[in-house]
Amino acid sequence: MSVQPGWYVDPADTETRRYWDGEGWLGAPIPVDATPPDGPPPAEPPPAPVTPAAPATDQPVSTAPGWPPHSGPASQPGHGPVGAGGGPQAGPPGWTPQGVPPGWAPQAGPPGWTPQGVPPGWAPQGGPPGWLGRPPEPRPHGLRLAGYGRRLVARLIDFGLVFALNVLVNGWFVWRWLDELMPYWREAFRRGLEGNTSTEGMPPISEQTGLLQVVIVVIATALWLAYEVPAMAANGQTIGKRLMRIKAVPIAADQPLGFGRALTRWTTLGLPTLLWYCAGLGLLLQLVDSLSPLFDHPLRRALHDKRAQTVVVEVPDTAASPAPDDHPQPSGDTP
Repeated sequence: MSVQPGWYVDPADTETRRYWDGEGWLGAPIPVDATPPDGPPPAEPPPAPVTPAAPATDQPVSTAPGWPPHSGPASQPGHGPVGAGGGPQAGPPGWTPQGVPPGWAPQAGPPGWTPQGVPPGWAPQGGPPGWLGRPPEPRPHGLRLAGYGRRLVARLIDFGLVFALNVLVNGWFVWRWLDELMPYWREAFRRGLEGNTSTEGMPPISEQTGLLQVVIVVIATALWLAYEVPAMAANGQTIGKRLMRIKAVPIAADQPLGFGRALTRWTTLGLPTLLWYCAGLGLLLQLVDSLSPLFDHPLRRALHDKRAQTVVVEVPDTAASPAPDDHPQPSGDTP
């Protein structure tokens, strides 16, 4: 499985983020909560040559082919940094452990080996060459990706509100459409109970019925457009998304979608409403679009997200974070 180039959490230090170019890590790490720059980091100057130190003699390092060195005291020459769990961690760029054969480099451990200093429950998964774990979940603009459950609930809330608008605006047209169809369906139901399959003498369906159906679908589509597009263009949130604390943002930059991108996003999901009367073709297209985030990795984008180049993320809960202390107490004992 290949991992697309981008900024990911460094598995050796989960407090930092580094750039993966598809084959290896590039550049220096940055804090995990900092917004990464667009594209790869600038090239670093080559490291200065280091004169190899003499190998330690008081406690030689025993290694197997391809196995990282055992950790020792931090102050003992020849030993690299030690993680929180006591296992070896990646050293600084260009670092080479002492007391090993020339040209030796740490490799992946034996089957079942788990590196130290990683989150609980982590286990090595398939990844690119040299990758010792499952690729970290992307964080566009430093924000967590929205889960499918939140997105589904937000969409159901929005559908309920649009349906309520249709009851107010479209109710009279729906009543007229049903009134035109009822004579035909009453007669068909009566003959079905009698076992009569003949269609002779059935009440005709007027042309006004088809016209009313088109008007109903067009009004429903227009109401959905007016409800969703302006709100998404302004801040990437409808009422449902606000309640579920998620929003849509462009992949390129953390900024409002704008009317053009919001309209492009909506047309992929909302415009097929006009095809509902075509044997439910529009409803089928919308169902496929709604389920598509379940099969997109790693960004969980729906078809309308891909077309508009957007991604849905969680809105951080600012109320839960502690307020900064404007008057910090001085260190030491208080008199």
